[in-house]
Amino acid sequence: MTPTSTALRFAIAGMIAMAVAMGIGRFVYTPILPGMMEELHLSPADAGWIASTNYLGYLVGALAAAGGWAQGRERMLMLVGLGASTALAALMGLSDTMVAFLVIRFLAGLASAFVMVFMASIVFSHINAAGRGDLQAWHFGGVGLGIAVSAAMMAALVTEHAGWPAGWLWSAAISACGFVVVALLANEGPLANGEATHEPALPKDWSLMKIIVAYGLFGFGYVVTATFLVAIVRQGGGSRVFEAMVWMVAGLAGFPSTWLWQKIAARIGLYAAYALACFIEVAGVTANVAISGRTGPLLGGLLLGGTFIAITALGLQAARQQAPRAPRRIFALMTASFGLGQIIGPIAAGLLAQMSGDFFLASITAAVMLVVSGAITWSAAPKSP
Repeated sequence: MTPTSTALRFAIAGMIAMAVAMGIGRFVYTPILPGMMEELHLSPADAGWIASTNYLGYLVGALAAAGGWAQGRERMLMLVGLGASTALAALMGLSDTMVAFLVIRFLAGLASAFVMVFMASIVFSHINAAGRGDLQAWHFGGVGLGIAVSAAMMAALVTEHAGWPAGWLWSAAISACGFVVVALLANEGPLANGEATHEPALPKDWSLMKIIVAYGLFGFGYVVTATFLVAIVRQGGGSRVFEAMVWMVAGLAGFPSTWLWQKIAARIGLYAAYALACFIEVAGVTANVAISGRTGPLLGGLLLGGTFIAITALGLQAARQQAPRAPRRIFALMTASFGLGQIIGPIAAGLLAQMSGDFFLASITAAVMLVVSGAITWSAAPKSP
């Protein structure tokens, strides 16, 4: 096989792995949540805690995976994470207690982080060797693909009047199919680059510190809508099919978003693109609760999906630009900051929603965080001489 065809095969494997572990494994909670809240009488605060334990698991997993202990075992650990993500989705459908939900979603977060970190190292080594960095967009597009697939699944289940456990069980079935395809396509680990694994300490730089803080604020800002988008639609009286449609729009917008924002970043600069994407997401987060009828949620889904995956990638790129000699250390620190924001976001939003009776205040708080994140990153851009 030519290096290009090999790179394409690994990019497709990465896309499917991201669809399973992130698009479904992490985000299928969003469209299933309203049914869980209704049938199990979960409060918005309960829902926020369940989401946050998943993000805590992701944080712990990402920090663990960023260490050097996993070298040479990346493919095995990625497949373990993918298999665990599948099994844990099934377990969610077979559970009905708050304690079980917290434990399962924590472990699912851990599994998704292993897939995220190890699959990235595998895929990027192969596409970089072929000089096909453009294929990174395929890899990240998997998150949007997984969201769109889960939305189609929920639409089908709604027409069959299936309960919330069916959403988890069918997610597990789809994930199992994805696992098999990834195992076949990604038939080896990352290419060895022969470089020493010891990285220097991160530079003590004010611009780098700004990016790390801004990334944490983004984690808080995006996750409120990403967690409660469908619950907001249900609270507004939207039909079950419309809920699935809003989530489908988010997924379809997410699929090409990284490719699109890389083009924008090439035109206006990485930091300006990050800030612009944050400001566009603010419009979506606000529209979701401020514009009544179908327009607000559809706009919210479109603008959330069209930005949040790309901002995640742009933020990591900006940080790597500031610390090029320590990619693993900066990945760990950025993930820690992002993870902290993600953990605090759903808890704060759930409590605010419970206190105020709807998600308006929580969404406006999230929008403010996104504005600040965009502004801080913009100010961190290297000044031209």
